[in-house]
Amino acid sequence: MSRNKPIVIGVAGGSGSGKTSVTKAIYEHFTGHSILMIEQDYYYKDQSELPFEERLKTNYDHPLAFDNDLLIEHLKSLLNYEAVEKPVYDYTIHTRSDETITVEPKDVIIIEGILVLEDERLRNLMDIKLYVDTDADLRIIRRMLRDIKERGRTMDSVIDQYINVVRPMHNQFIEPTKRYADIIIPEGGHNHVAIDLMVTKIQTILELKSFL
Repeated sequence: MSRNKPIVIGVAGGSGSGKTSVTKAIYEHFTGHSILMIEQDYYYKDQSELPFEERLKTNYDHPLAFDNDLLIEHLKSLLNYEAVEKPVYDYTIHTRSDETITVEPKDVIIIEGILVLEDERLRNLMDIKLYVDTDADLRIIRRMLRDIKERGRTMDSVIDQYINVVRPMHNQFIEPTKRYADIIIPEGGHNHVAIDLMVTKIQTILELKSFL
């Protein structure tokens, strides 16, 4: 394996599936090593040209909400060991902020998000594709707890959004990407066996690179 080619791992799954827990568990195991994490949520499209009222209508669970062109451009730069300026999305104004985050290239790149397996161009840049598969009842409970506690939402608003947006988008766009996964991980961060297997695989890759 050439040191000039970082390994790319895609981690997808529905909202509340535990994909972020899986990603963080893998990432934190390698703290201090040559590994980085990119969240697809940072790459929502810039909507600064739209009136605020129009931005409020954004469906963040739809593939068209993401600026995959920029994400792919940045990923290709990182694959060439070039640093990139990752955008920051400001949910209070529903568009991209003026701030960016400098991301330095690493030997292992984890891309995490609900729709990272939906775009064929992204999939073609991945070496390993994971899908975190969790029952719908657990996903809605986790989302409800998160949105009420962390985002100040009401229970009614969370349920309404889930029924009218999250669930249909999941069934139409997210769930079908499971067929592209090399590995399907049930129950997210609670599946320690699957996480340990991924950690072992990444460790092997890093050790191999250290000899090249």
